Amino acid sequence: MPTAPKPDWVLRNANVIDGTGAPARVADIAITDDRITAVGTLTDVTGASEVDVAGRVAAPGFIDVHTHDDRAVLSDPTMSCKVSQGVTTVVTGNCGISLAPLAPAEPPPPPADLIGDRPEHYFARFAHYLDALDREPSAVNVVAQIGHSTLRMGIMDELDRAATPSEIAKMRARLEDSLEAGAVGMSTGLFYPPANAAPTDEVAELAAALAPAGAIHSTHMRDETEHVLESLDETFEIGRRARVPVVISHHKCAGAPNHGRTRESLPKIDAARTHQPVALDVYPYVAGSTVLNPRRMMNASRVIVTWSKAHPEAAGRDLSEIAAGWGCSAAAAAERLQPAGAIYFIMDEADVRRVMAYPHAMIGSDGLPHDSHPHPRLWGTFPRVLGHYVREVGLFPLEEAVRRMTGLSAAQFGLTDRGVLRAGAYADLVVFDPRTIADRSTWEAPTRPATGIDLVMVNGRTVWQAGAGTGARPGRALRLQQLGPKGRDREVAA
Repeated sequence: MPTAPKPDWVLRNANVIDGTGAPARVADIAITDDRITAVGTLTDVTGASEVDVAGRVAAPGFIDVHTHDDRAVLSDPTMSCKVSQGVTTVVTGNCGISLAPLAPAEPPPPPADLIGDRPEHYFARFAHYLDALDREPSAVNVVAQIGHSTLRMGIMDELDRAATPSEIAKMRARLEDSLEAGAVGMSTGLFYPPANAAPTDEVAELAAALAPAGAIHSTHMRDETEHVLESLDETFEIGRRARVPVVISHHKCAGAPNHGRTRESLPKIDAARTHQPVALDVYPYVAGSTVLNPRRMMNASRVIVTWSKAHPEAAGRDLSEIAAGWGCSAAAAAERLQPAGAIYFIMDEADVRRVMAYPHAMIGSDGLPHDSHPHPRLWGTFPRVLGHYVREVGLFPLEEAVRRMTGLSAAQFGLTDRGVLRAGAYADLVVFDPRTIADRSTWEAPTRPATGIDLVMVNGRTVWQAGAGTGARPGRALRLQQLGPKGRDREVAA
């Protein structure tokens, strides 16, 4: 009888949290090539490399379901901002913007400039973008969506109106070509000017192409403030009409007049989930970040400038301080800073906790990697959940927090053999110290790596160890055709 090959790695005495929500258990983990080959008592197994991780948690690598890493995975492929916090897979193309399919002759309008502010950043076809990731892989796996706003920018001569039937047909052709190439779904950013004029019918007609392909729809809804409930209704309608799973991006009730309204929105989402697949993601902060819009401050209690092309020196400063120095209003200062980005303090902590505690809420960072002074969520989201909200606040158990970052996310996006730590699964995993894991990124110093992350592996190769990146880039572009059924995080009534 042939002898089994020696594993490349054996992690000894790990406190295994497997991503399903099951209680932690102590076990050894064997890894061969890109797969986990055994989990259990492996006293008779010897690995080429062995690490004793007693007292540490071994979990599936975290899946960041809401990112704007579309260009970062190409321009900064070691992805330290993500692997340093245990992330092994990122979902890109959110909020209606993606780098393909688009061949702009000039810089695109906001918010597309958050991921690519020059024409050469873009790809005329989605296949070209995924091929680029194959040629120059990053440290993390990439699951890419196509943006509805990107489709509009590539077809329409004016964006402040509804698309014509002819334009919708052309957008749908590009969408179908992108799905065939491997895009996992279509996102919308109906809050933003490039798509705000798009009626529900336009989105639903395009989304109808998703179901035959087994794809998904995510949305930065039209309104997260006064009309948040109406926007939820629109989201549910699009999902029903298109017969497609829907993900509500970064669910919140923004602006002081709307604080506390998650008491209304979450039951509404629960009711919709009884007859259609609906999911949501959330980030663990009371502030969001996007383009600086002088006319849409969303009743923010504080605004921090993250970048400004007109005044680069303003990055990291409060808008109120800048306005006082210039002797003008905040709105006038925001105009002078254009084009620019900002952090908006618009949520209530009780609402953030309520959404995070919702059993079907996934964790997503929504970080903006190209900002000069980014929101600390870019570097700190996942350790913040595990350190602050689990260990310090006690919002939910560690096993449940890990499930929100791994198994739940994998089920929603159809990531077969990922998001779970078991024999046969891909060796995407993170080892961390539950006693010390913490985010160190702050509003003042947003790019400091977290503490407590000992080891991160992607497809069986180490990408982060002992507080530093290894430079390895084993990530893969995960195409739609390689994935399983989507929206599997819920029970749907007959």
